[in-house]
Amino acid sequence: QVQLVESGGGLVQAGGSLRLSCAASGRTFSDYSMGWFRQAPGKGRELVAAATWSNGYTYYADSVKGRFTIFRDNAKNTMYLQMNSLKPEDTAVYYCAADKTWIPVVAGTAAYWGQGTQVTVSS
Repeated sequence: QVQLVESGGGLVQAGGSLRLSCAASGRTFSDYSMGWFRQAPGKGRELVAAATWSNGYTYYADSVKGRFTIFRDNAKNTMYLQMNSLKPEDTAVYYCAADKTWIPVVAGTAAYWGQGTQVTVSS
């Protein structure tokens, strides 16, 4: 059974940093496209960052460019989202997603999803 499990969320002050992890099990995701989404209360789900490591392509939402970095450790079958200079508007539940190809990830229709981890940024 394929599973994605997020961790690393929490409460942090504005300007602080957090690193989210997305641990994959059930198969190797080294050749998959993967991404991070977030959903704030009362808002729709937003693609924050995505990457397909087969060709080195990455995407970042304008709101997080220069502050967030998506990367992964194939040996650990884990993807990460390093979040720096956090702002109160970054407060949301963050989800990781994975799919064999790029389009489903960026379209939000990826085959695999984690359960989410809460990030709260206080002002």
